[in-house]
Amino acid sequence: MSAAKVKMREKKMRNQPASVQYSTSTLNEDRNAQNRGDTSATGGPSDVQTSAERQKKPPHQSGWVRGHHNDGGGYAKDMPKYITAGLFARARAAEVKAMLKAVTKTTGSSHVFGALPKHMRRRAMSHNTKRLPRRLRDVANRMREKSLQAGSKKKKEQAKNKSRKARRRHGNLLLEFNRRQRKNIWLETHIWHAKRFHMVKKWGYCLGDRPTYKCYRPCYRAMSSHCLLQDLSYYCCIELQGEEDKLLSALSQMTSKQAGPTFAAALCLSGCRQGSVTVYRAGQFPSQPLGPVTFLWRPRTQGSSHRQLWIWAHPTLKQDLLPELQAVCQCCEAVLPPVLPVVTPAEANPILEPESKPENPPEAKQIPGTKRKRSSKDADGPPAKKILGDGTRLPTTPVTWKSSSTGIVINDLTMEMVRYRLIGPQSHSVLAETLEAATACDEVDKSQASTLWWPQHCKDQSNMSLHQQQADVFHILKGVYSTGELPSGTVLGLTVDDPRLTLPTKKVKALPCVKRAQEVDEEKRRELMLRGVPAHCCQSFLWERSVRDNVTDNKISEQELNRMRSEVLVPGSRLSPTPLQGRVPILLVHQPGKQVGHEMNSWGAGFDLLLPKGWGMAFWVPLVYRGVRIGGLNMSLKHCQNKAAPHFPHDYPDCPAGVRLQEEQETELLDKFKRRPPAKRTNYIKHGCLAPFCCPWQQLAEEWELLMRDGGEERKEDSQIQTTMQTDSVMEKEMTSQEDIAVTRPPSRFTVLRDRKSLRLLSGWCRPTTSKGQRPVCVGEVPPLSRSAVTSFLAAHGMSLVWVRLSLFSKGKPEFHAMLCVPTAEDLKLLGKEQGNGGPQEPPHRDPFKSRIKRRKKDPKKAATSAVSSTKPGCKGSDLPSASDPDPTTSEDPQSSSQASSDLILGLWPDPLPSVTSHCSRVTVGWVTQGDFSLSSGCGEALGFVSVAGLLSTLLNQPLEHRGKLLLRNPNSLNYRFAKISIEV
Repeated sequence: MSAAKVKMREKKMRNQPASVQYSTSTLNEDRNAQNRGDTSATGGPSDVQTSAERQKKPPHQSGWVRGHHNDGGGYAKDMPKYITAGLFARARAAEVKAMLKAVTKTTGSSHVFGALPKHMRRRAMSHNTKRLPRRLRDVANRMREKSLQAGSKKKKEQAKNKSRKARRRHGNLLLEFNRRQRKNIWLETHIWHAKRFHMVKKWGYCLGDRPTYKCYRPCYRAMSSHCLLQDLSYYCCIELQGEEDKLLSALSQMTSKQAGPTFAAALCLSGCRQGSVTVYRAGQFPSQPLGPVTFLWRPRTQGSSHRQLWIWAHPTLKQDLLPELQAVCQCCEAVLPPVLPVVTPAEANPILEPESKPENPPEAKQIPGTKRKRSSKDADGPPAKKILGDGTRLPTTPVTWKSSSTGIVINDLTMEMVRYRLIGPQSHSVLAETLEAATACDEVDKSQASTLWWPQHCKDQSNMSLHQQQADVFHILKGVYSTGELPSGTVLGLTVDDPRLTLPTKKVKALPCVKRAQEVDEEKRRELMLRGVPAHCCQSFLWERSVRDNVTDNKISEQELNRMRSEVLVPGSRLSPTPLQGRVPILLVHQPGKQVGHEMNSWGAGFDLLLPKGWGMAFWVPLVYRGVRIGGLNMSLKHCQNKAAPHFPHDYPDCPAGVRLQEEQETELLDKFKRRPPAKRTNYIKHGCLAPFCCPWQQLAEEWELLMRDGGEERKEDSQIQTTMQTDSVMEKEMTSQEDIAVTRPPSRFTVLRDRKSLRLLSGWCRPTTSKGQRPVCVGEVPPLSRSAVTSFLAAHGMSLVWVRLSLFSKGKPEFHAMLCVPTAEDLKLLGKEQGNGGPQEPPHRDPFKSRIKRRKKDPKKAATSAVSSTKPGCKGSDLPSASDPDPTTSEDPQSSSQASSDLILGLWPDPLPSVTSHCSRVTVGWVTQGDFSLSSGCGEALGFVSVAGLLSTLLNQPLEHRGKLLLRNPNSLNYRFAKISIEV
């Protein structure tokens, strides 16, 4: 029997009882011949035939044949001799049941179609019930309504897909963009960045990480010689209002003068300069830091002690900073925002009353799932508005808190302003080409009543006099050669015209003009470079919320602006007169460049441009047309690396935001490591790297503090000469003693050293030099390095880390989480003989967990049993590590041992880690947090943290000519590289 016939027979027999039999093949006839004289077991027709009758029949074709045979040989004609009543009735009942099931089985969307013969069924009946016979129409209509109601309850009816032209309409696009901003906030330049950048979702925002095109070196050249533009609108602004003495009294609890200027610095308090400070939890200095912030005071008003302060913080810092500010300012009373009434279409257009409405025939009810044309009725409703500000915040979320006792008011101005950063020596030239001081209003405009802020502002002669003075300062700014020549943090308030009015037809590179430099008065330019902007010129109407809202609400749309341009007589010329809506108050804040060290001073200086919300793209496109480069989050990290400045939150391991980021990075790197095949993964155990994906700062500080307190200096000198096994045994004793001490003394949290006086002392002891260590730099009088000085220093900063910069002597590129180690005496001798020597090499380590992981893969149950038995005393396991590689998973608890064995990952040390200081042949003192090849110095440079105790111990044991030299080793390498350490203050 062929396969097709078998399938056809199985399909026909699917709903039939076992008693129904069809004509069988010759094989079935031979089988029935053996049971001659027997009836069917089910009571059906018998297949009993005599041999003589079978011999008279012609031979049949093998296989099952559909239908009646021509010779009639397929069916038995003789009646059975007897039947069994019970079996016969059971078989017939099954046939009747199958027949009823086949008759009542329905197909399609309507159940009544099954009642029709197949030759009367039509596909159109499912859409139009009038094609059915009359007797079935009522039933079909009821069934259709029932199915539609059930479908609407279970699943929302999906409309047909709109065409691309319909999807790209402005209204539909706006609704789609507003929907996508409910979870992550979009900046005003999001659409521009999304077309050119790789976007990432971080800190509740959707931000551009890096461009889709190669531009690493061009961006560095822009920061060094021209201008790089970044959108920093995701930074959070917190506004404080109140009496000056009460504000300073509250904020003084979160800062310390030992770490640098505070909120009460004289230049910053006057409003002339922007300041920066690291804030701590109230009264907890030097422990429990929150992170760095920048702040700006509003210039004083004559006869008033009421002040206004803006604090700018990273979005990850805001969740820790805002509650702390509310606590120190005692602002616990939340002020609910006013609920704006929702205007319905009927309220918006109450001209037509219900009685006067035209009597149009009622529209037919729209069938779900079908398209409809846009009618004029739909256009009467309020159109969708573009989200400006924070779209994830609910309208009822409080953004203002006040205190009845102190009178201080805190306002959350997140996403209420746009902040652009221009980095480079020609940032002022770009601003001078893009911005123009606002033109005054005509007498006719002043006399007319207007809801705009600028005509009302022009009526006051003192305001116009101040505006003219600010415009003169801005004109002097055009004659400055480099942005770094200005005092750091200088603030200039200004009102400018809409920059879209002077947009060039094609991109041009803004460069300093010689004629403008000659036109500027030399005395005024020199005074601006020495003293900065005068105090009265730092005022800006951007501080006023009413002015910001007025400028945002009355912005000219692109459509209206293009219509006005089309009406100009000379195409391409500027609109004259300037529209009254085109005046925007701004703030220009100077950003200092590199302020530490003795190389590349003022590198990376620039300006921050503060705008009202809603004007982001109106200023972004004109700035791009001046030939600037655009950078993302990745370029912000490189900017800080070239300035040798810590980047928040990456380089703040003692802050809550830094701890959270380190945990996220560890999870991300571990997941990436697990995605690779086991044969392609780096075995970090054999490379002697305990923590390739994180930096155990707490363990490092505790071990070094314990070493120095227990006379670890002599022990460390011996450990450099002795073998690695002896060093590990010493550390095992120390770790056990540390456990005993931890019972009596509570563990202390490590901190990063930010005391400027202590940093200057450490910098002098390290003998600061240039990037490659060619020439020493004089830093003034520094007391000599001695054991007594080190002991007194460690008494105050024993559990501290210090931010350092390292420059490689030879080739090599430092990587993330590279280890910083102490060179031995033999290593320093080798460096003295050969200056180009690459450095020593770490001997390969043994992986004590490899055999256990292989055994677990082969037989998990047996591996768990062997792991439990290996913990018993007297067990000699071949896979246990030696004294030089202590196994942290070996414990007295068999259950914990088996659990640790199941969590092992090939190539990674399990928790808890062994000693991080003496695990390798060279003692570890720290790790690298930023590392790359520096285009500015032409060698590999790294930034990271080292233990203060470990650094002082290293400096004491090094000769004077080699003082401050360390070894750097990447996690996936066994080669050490010599590097020069420097602490820049």
